[in-house]
Amino acid sequence: MRKTIKHCALLSIGIISIISCGKDTKGGESTQKITKAEGGRTYGGRLRINESEYFKSLFPLSMTDGISMRIATQIYEGLLKFDQSDLSIKNALAESYTISEDGKFYTFKLHKNVFFHDDKCFPEGKGREFKASDVKYCFSQLCTQSPINQGFLLFKDVVRGATEYYNATANNAKPNFDLAGLKIIDDYTVQIELMAPNSLFTTYLAMPFTCIYPKEAVEKYGLEMRTKAVGTGPFILASVDDDIQVILKKNPKYYGKDKYNNKLPLIDAVDIKFLHEKKTELFEFKKGNLDMIYRLPTEYILDILEGTLPDKEGDYSQYELQRKPEMATQFLAFNYQSDLFKNKNLRKAISFAVDRDKILNYILKGEGIQPGFFGITPPAFPDYKIEGIKGYKLNKDSARYYLAKAGYPNGKGFPELSLNLNTDGDRNTDVAIEVQKELKENLNINVKLDHVPLAQLVENMIGGKSKFYKSAWLADYPSPENFLRLFYGKTLPADQNAKSYPNFVRYSNPQFDKYYEAGLQAKDKVVAYDNFMQAEKILMDDAPIIVLWYDEGYRLLQSNLKNFPNNAMQVRDYSEVYFEMEKEE
Repeated sequence: MRKTIKHCALLSIGIISIISCGKDTKGGESTQKITKAEGGRTYGGRLRINESEYFKSLFPLSMTDGISMRIATQIYEGLLKFDQSDLSIKNALAESYTISEDGKFYTFKLHKNVFFHDDKCFPEGKGREFKASDVKYCFSQLCTQSPINQGFLLFKDVVRGATEYYNATANNAKPNFDLAGLKIIDDYTVQIELMAPNSLFTTYLAMPFTCIYPKEAVEKYGLEMRTKAVGTGPFILASVDDDIQVILKKNPKYYGKDKYNNKLPLIDAVDIKFLHEKKTELFEFKKGNLDMIYRLPTEYILDILEGTLPDKEGDYSQYELQRKPEMATQFLAFNYQSDLFKNKNLRKAISFAVDRDKILNYILKGEGIQPGFFGITPPAFPDYKIEGIKGYKLNKDSARYYLAKAGYPNGKGFPELSLNLNTDGDRNTDVAIEVQKELKENLNINVKLDHVPLAQLVENMIGGKSKFYKSAWLADYPSPENFLRLFYGKTLPADQNAKSYPNFVRYSNPQFDKYYEAGLQAKDKVVAYDNFMQAEKILMDDAPIIVLWYDEGYRLLQSNLKNFPNNAMQVRDYSEVYFEMEKEE
């Protein structure tokens, strides 16, 4: 019989005590009480999930991958956050906020009696109250030059004085002035002044870069903040076992409540494992050792899709399958400034040599929305018509024409090419093998596959060490601008050897920048989208990336896991997840 969390009902007069019997994280027996909450919800239980790659960093300013963000946003909070049901903006540490009539002043009223997690960085290990001074500290850090700060672009030329403050922190200098656009009104009120109205500013404040952490933790742990996370969120970082497991435990002092006035979080803990093989992950899920899996093993997709249809009986009929088009694009990228890939004709040759339709429909068994025939922006924004962007489809004649024009007729004299990638289960490897095959057959180019852990791949990309690599972008906020931001040339560092984020492709084209900036400054969405579209057309003509496919999020859930909606950005809020009671007589 399939192993699940069993709820054993012990009946007495007028009382039903329901107990969940399972395994704890050490392999011994544990007993967890599942008790009733308001609105048909329950308290108790452990959420057990898996990530197929290890996280890079849990420190807000350093988070550049989705896995880190999915973990860290359970520990940290910002003033605002995304609602996982519909990606709308909702309050977090801010109890409320107002915007001035001219759209330049945002005034936030902060929740009172919110405390940082108990930690050794505080006197006697007791977390102190969160106040407006913490917002000032964290946002000043966001505007400070540092190798670990990847988030400054959010405030650059947006918040008044942010760029001046950032420039003043060069070479570890300490500015003798404060961030001009941030004013503390009182302990529970903070005001932010923008240089000009910005319709995306609230989405910036919902991103992990703007999460709040205590100064004491930074002073005590420094670079160890990668794994020493101290926040105000619903879960506390209990333990980190490198590349094996992360355990989050319930924050008993958390201030949040759900719509039924239940104290959050509802579950007791979150166990996050790091099984790299998707087949192993599915096996553990079917044994009942995992409550959810994200992305499915390619060879099992068709069986799972059929097995979860209504009225079907079989291995997968008892599970819930969630499918959601994602704001995500999978692509190959060139280092635009490298000696080899400065050659536009070469980039075009490789772009024409890849069969995107075959990759999606045969290699991935259809796990995606559609092949990447257009631009970087996925078909997730109804008013942004990506069909107007001319991308690339398989055309062997064009591929060979541009290869010869690049100076390598029939691949003659072309050096062996190394493709850097992380595994992502087997999915990236399967795709890379097909690309390797197609480039050999269509261009006579030899490609070597170089597998590295995700954290190392991200570091190589940002540091400019990878010349040709497999990457992806999952939206930080719901706008085409978030995808085009990756290619804004004015974010490039002057030193080619310096880290570059978010423009890790190191793309630069003044015409692209012109249209991108016009889109940012537009007063309505129609004008903004028109300018973004023009920018994206220029981008795809330059071919700094090879768009492979637009993603779709497949998740498989145990039937008793409730209130865990899928969404286009994989925003997750474990605080309101709960386990349905299984009543047995």
